[in-house]
Amino acid sequence: MTADSQTPMGPVDRIWEFLQRLSPLTRSCLLSELERLELSGVEMPGSADLQARLRAEFRKDGTNGHRSANPSRYFFMPVEQLLVDGSPEHTNEGRIARGSLTPIWEWISRDLLPTMARDYNARMKDLIASDKQREIAKTASAFQTKVTKSLEGTLARPDGIQQVRSKLKAYTASPSVFDEVVKLTKALHARDELAKFADALPERIVDFDDAQVKKMATLLEALRKREPEALPFALTLVSRHLKEPWQVMRLATKAARSKNVSDVMATPFAITVPMVLDQLEDKRLALRIALKNNRVVTAKEILANIYDVEYALQVRIDRIEESDWGVRLNRVMTNTATMVEAEIRRFPEEVGHVLGSNRLRSHRSLGGRLTYLAWKGRDAIKTVLRSATG
Repeated sequence: MTADSQTPMGPVDRIWEFLQRLSPLTRSCLLSELERLELSGVEMPGSADLQARLRAEFRKDGTNGHRSANPSRYFFMPVEQLLVDGSPEHTNEGRIARGSLTPIWEWISRDLLPTMARDYNARMKDLIASDKQREIAKTASAFQTKVTKSLEGTLARPDGIQQVRSKLKAYTASPSVFDEVVKLTKALHARDELAKFADALPERIVDFDDAQVKKMATLLEALRKREPEALPFALTLVSRHLKEPWQVMRLATKAARSKNVSDVMATPFAITVPMVLDQLEDKRLALRIALKNNRVVTAKEILANIYDVEYALQVRIDRIEESDWGVRLNRVMTNTATMVEAEIRRFPEEVGHVLGSNRLRSHRSLGGRLTYLAWKGRDAIKTVLRSATG
């Protein structure tokens, strides 16, 4: 090989060379799409390497919308606590996929309010450079109001929804990002009320007992009367303050006349159950990533938590298997079991695998069964008392 010879480029290198010819906007949207596909469980050879290179590039020049302290970050700040790193296809009414922010911001900047967005960006860059926090907050708030009013007006027009969907296709292949736009509109409209609600929450709720559930229900009912569409976001905020986020569904089970699934569904807080199912989806994804990277100890912890949440749903909601909630729970657990079985089969039967241990299902132990019977006995007493006083 001569001195002038070059090492042949691999497939990822050739793709990267092509990407360098594209605009920063296109590369930014590509990164969001790669992240979305990974979070949706889509396997793409070379994706991890491309994501790492794109993130390094955007960290270096600060051009990525939601990753650096730039104007878009301040615009989205009111919904920061509502963001999740999951796929837009797996988000409920109370949370917004972080990966959807880049295409939404680009759509706002280039299609919805291009002139106002350009003025906002220019003004904010000067304020950020000068670290004028009060003016930064004021300018961001003013632009949030303008965008919210424009979004509400656009979505209210007969052709508005189709127009938004069509424009978003230029920035993302995910049809679910439109739903994220709708949620963003509602969350920005209620941002002041949500901020007040968040300030009223305890820093950390270690024990979500009956007293705490009642207190949270009172706060939530008051908010629901002022801003009905803010309730799902407020429930997300509550779950973030819980030591065990799945316990947010106690707001629904405590408000229900009985533990029957139909009664739980009839409560104002019924959405908390799909929220918990979303948490299960997130954990299943985290388990897949942990196994993919051979982080067995982490996978064990995640799997034990999945089993605990499954048990909590089954023990607190009677006949859940007869509902859409039960169908979804069964699907998540079946997919989880398939993933775990595939991992276990990688090892000889005589060796065994930590993920196959019965200890991961703590509720099957004697202590777990006694706790279950205690719950059942307490529920029976409450039912009798309710009937006697009713």
